[in-house]
Order: sequence, then C-alpha cells, then structure tokens
Amino acid sequence: MALFIDPLYFFLPYVGGPACLASDSSMGVFITVLRSMADLLYLFNMVIKFRTGFIAPNSRVFGKGELVMDAREIAIRYLKKDFIIDLAATLPLPQFVIWVLIPTTRHSRTDHANNTIALIVLLQYVPRLFIIFPLNSKIIKSNGIIAKTAWAGAVYNLLLYVLASHVLGAIWYLCSIARQFSCWKEECAKENALKVIACIPSFLDCNSLVKPEREYWANVTNVLNNCDASNEETDFKFGMFAAAFTTDVASKNFVIKYLYCLWWGIRNLSSYGQNLTTTIYIWENVFAIAICLLGLVLFALLIGNMQTSLQSMTVRIEEWRLKRRDTEEWMRHRQLPEDLQERVRRFVQYKWLATRGVDEEFILQSLPLDLRREIQRHLCLSLVRRVPFFAQMDDQLLDAMCERLVSSLSTEGNYIVREGEPVNEMLFIIRGQLESSTTGGGRTGFFNSITLRPGDFCGEELLTWALMPNSTLNLPLSTRTVQAVSEVEAFALQADDLQFFAHQFKRLQSKKLQHAFRYYSHQWRTWGACFIQAAWRRFKKRKMAKELIKRENSFYYRTLGDQDDYHYEIDDMEEGLLDHEDYIDGTSSSSMDNQQNFQLGATILASKFAKNTKKGSKVPLIDSSADSLKMPKLFKPDEPDFSVDHIENV
Repeated sequence: MALFIDPLYFFLPYVGGPACLASDSSMGVFITVLRSMADLLYLFNMVIKFRTGFIAPNSRVFGKGELVMDAREIAIRYLKKDFIIDLAATLPLPQFVIWVLIPTTRHSRTDHANNTIALIVLLQYVPRLFIIFPLNSKIIKSNGIIAKTAWAGAVYNLLLYVLASHVLGAIWYLCSIARQFSCWKEECAKENALKVIACIPSFLDCNSLVKPEREYWANVTNVLNNCDASNEETDFKFGMFAAAFTTDVASKNFVIKYLYCLWWGIRNLSSYGQNLTTTIYIWENVFAIAICLLGLVLFALLIGNMQTSLQSMTVRIEEWRLKRRDTEEWMRHRQLPEDLQERVRRFVQYKWLATRGVDEEFILQSLPLDLRREIQRHLCLSLVRRVPFFAQMDDQLLDAMCERLVSSLSTEGNYIVREGEPVNEMLFIIRGQLESSTTGGGRTGFFNSITLRPGDFCGEELLTWALMPNSTLNLPLSTRTVQAVSEVEAFALQADDLQFFAHQFKRLQSKKLQHAFRYYSHQWRTWGACFIQAAWRRFKKRKMAKELIKRENSFYYRTLGDQDDYHYEIDDMEEGLLDHEDYIDGTSSSSMDNQQNFQLGATILASKFAKNTKKGSKVPLIDSSADSLKMPKLFKPDEPDFSVDHIENV
C-alpha cells in the first residue's frame, strides 16, 4: 500500500487554464492522510525491529540456532544493519515539502513544487523497495509460500504487475506535464528574445490568471498555438507524451486521469512499449527503453508466477490423468478382457473421488508419533465407535487401534476375500454393503449368505487366530467369501497389528469382549442358527419316531388280542417287530380272515419304517441326499480361550 500511495503525488499537477499549471490541493490533503498512515506503519515496524530477536550466526552449526533475546544486542545489531534504510523510508518528506517548505518559499511556482515532490518521492521510493521486497522474500523463506491458496497467489502476482503499471503510468503523466511546461518555457524564451511581447515566467502559473497583464499576454502570445500537441505543424514534438494533451487527460478530474494513466501503463508494459512513438529527445528515449526492458522482465515474471500458482491447483488432476492414461495403455497392451478393464477404471475413478489423489499414508508417516496419533484419533475414533464390537473397548485400546487402522476402498463387484484363502486383514465397514457367503467348506447342498452393512465387520477368523496363545505364522483360512455389493469405505486392521494388540492388551481377551465378539460375529451367528435348526429337526424326528412306535404298538396288540403278555421297552419292541414275521409263520391260526391278513401286512410295513427311522436318528446329519429336510452340520468356529459348551448342553 505504501508503494501504491507514493506515486499518487505525481497526479497533483494539472493544466488549469491556457498555458498554466495548477496543483490539486484537495487531492493533496487526501494523499497526505494516506501517506501519514503508511508512515505510522513504517514507524511501528521500526519499533518492532528494536524488540525482535535474531538467530546468532555463529550458532547455526546445528539445528535452527540460538535465539538472541537481549534488548541491547538487538538494538546494536539493528542500528548497524537496517536502521538507516528504515529511517529513510519512514521520514514524512513529501508532506514536509508540500505543507511546510513550498508555502514558506517566497517565489515558489508550480513547476518548482512539482520537481521537488517528484525528486523526493523517487528518492524515498528506493529505500521502500529495499524494505518491501526483502520482506516478501523472508515471508516466502519462513512459510514456504506467500499465499495459502493458488488463486490468492495468482492475484498477488497480478497485483504486483498492476502496481508496476500504476507507477509507470504516474511517471508518464508527470513527464507529460513536464514536457508541456518545457514547451511553454521555450516559447516564452523565444518571445522574450524577439522582444515582441514580454513573457513573464510567472504567467505559466495559474495563480496569475486574475492579473490583467496575464489576460493581455494570453490574447496576443503564440505560446498556445506553438505548444498545441494536436497541431502536427509545430516545431516542438511531444512524442509519446502527446496523448496526455490530445485526450485532455491533463485537465480532467482525478478518477479519469488515474484510470487512463493506469491503462497506459498496463498496455505498454504488456506490449513491451511497441506502441510508443518517440522523438529524438534523449530522456524520452531512455524512458521508452526502460519501459521495454521492465515490461519484458515483469511480464515474464507475471506469466511464470501465475502459471506456477495456477498449475498447483491442477497438479493432482494432471497426475491422475497421466496415471489413468498409463493404466489404459497398459491394459490394452496386456489385452485384458473388457469387463476386467471396466472394473479397473471404476476403481481408479472411485479412488480419485475418495482421496483426490492425495497419499494420506505418506503424509501421516512424515509426522511425529504424537501428532499422528492425535490426527488418527480425530479421523477414526468417531467412525470406529460406530462399530458395536469396538464400542465395548476402553479409550486406551481404541487409541492404539486408531493408530494402526488404514483406510480401504472397494468398488462394486470386488472380492475382499474368497472362501479357503488366507485372511490377512480384518475389515470394519464404514459405508457401503458387502455380501458374505459360505458353502460350509464345499459341502453339497449347503449355502448361506448374509449382507454386511455399516457397523459390521468381516475377517473374524483373524481375531480367533490372534487370540491363540501360540499362534503360528500361518494365517487362518477364510470360511466365507466376501464381495462388495456397492462402493465400500472401510478401515482395515492387518494381521500383524491385530496380533500385537492381542499380546499387548490383555483386555482384548476378557470375557466381556469375547461375548461381544460372539454376539456381533456373523460367523458365530450363522453357526448358532444352523446348530439350533439341526437340533430342532433331530428333536422333531425323534418325537415323530416315538409317536409312530407307540401307535404301532397299540395297533399291533389290538390285532393280536394278546397285549398283556408282552412288556417290552421301546428298543426291544423295535426288535420284536423285525422278528414278527417268523412268529406269525410258526403260529397255526387258520381261522384268520382276509381282513386280518391285510392288517398284518400293514403292521409289518410299519415296523420296517420304524426300524429305518431309528437307524436314521443315530447316523450323522451329513448326508449326500437331496432331501430338503436334512441340514448339513456346520462345525462350531474355533475357540482358543473361550469356554467350550458341548452341543448336548446347548
């Protein structure tokens, strides 16, 4: 802002009448107030530097170095190094010249005031540049960046370019006024040499417009015609400064004047001064050369810095695009099937949407352990507590698990693990759905499928393996096939980490957590449902067999009419029914009719059915028949430290 305010002093002079210059006093007051505020900030900066410590140069051998906080040493170092430059930039010299020096001068004129102000501002602009640009370099050195966002960096570099255009436009305007005044002075000198009419130098100041002799001189002089920039027949050439007078910018109000000069500076900096038409005036050509060189350097810096800032916004997108292109070329080169290529594309797209190309693991690993633990706790703790099994754990165990959890992404149709494959991670679902199915180890006629939703987990075989006192290096085999039904976001716990938790935290082996694990484990739930169903069907079969034997028993003795002579238990009765045919053949009862023969045949068939029923109740449930009433036996999951409940006691 200070660099922006100082060139505003160049816009104070203007053409206030025919062949005269004036100064905008109201605008001078406004600029003086702004300049004084900037000077106060410079003064405050000096005070701060007297209290700002520094790193001792001889202590930078290792680390950051030793910070010197002694006020005397700080003051001595500042007075020797930067005090003179800061003082030169802080002094209110333009205010002193405008409001003190020029009014007290007896024969002051506008041209003298303009030259003095321009000289003071230009001289004081140098130390201010020495302060601003090193400060900018220190900010970049300490923070690495000047702006937090790419757009802010681009705007910052653009403002620097506009600031340079603002300074260049202000200098051009002041040089135009000076060129016009030089023309008036030359013409006045010619008239005085010819002694035709007297041209007093004070006539060129607008304060003399009210004088009668000034009005007479304005009516008879040729200064106005010979110094008209729009007249091409004049001997005095304005060159690149003619536009200030052909467009009457020099006599307009401040806003119009400032915007036109700013546009002139931006146009010529961007075009490297190619549109300028100069004369043989030496200082005009020097100014044109400076514009060309400065425009070339500043425009190159602007384009380079803005390109760097804007490219930082799209660097991730560009990396992802190149990675996707390489993936496409690799798949075509390896001639992958179209469905497999589509699955790869879907996964790459989903990973980009979830992470935006940021390697989270690399960022976390570069941080200190304590900071990494706090970040993991912030990111994972609320999500981990949504898993019911984790809700039973204390904060210490949860903090340790959050530190080891890693994010896992899966797209629709991807297999997390297949039945019979080693399980290397335990997955806790945060979003999405998984389908978990099993065939009971390849048993014929057996299939079970469930849907895992947010809050569920899979890979519980790994926890059983980790809780074993002497767990081997061989990972457990999966008893289920887990496939993603939709896009799934989850946290994964690796086998080594889970084994570490089981050995370090004894609370993981508590009965409460073990019962919670049994309750929320779908493998245990499936085993329990199958066990209860199989036990119920066995019970129903035994009950039906007993009822059938009782009915056959009563029916049999009613048929023979000799029920009181036989007292058999249920097992003996079955054997008697099998030998009943021999008993009937040895009995001479020729008086039985056809109805009794029919009843006897039915009894024999019923006894055979009862025998087969009892045999079927004693054999295992595993059968290769396709009977829908028979349910294959699903073995109970391994229980390393759990209390074993036998099937007969369930």
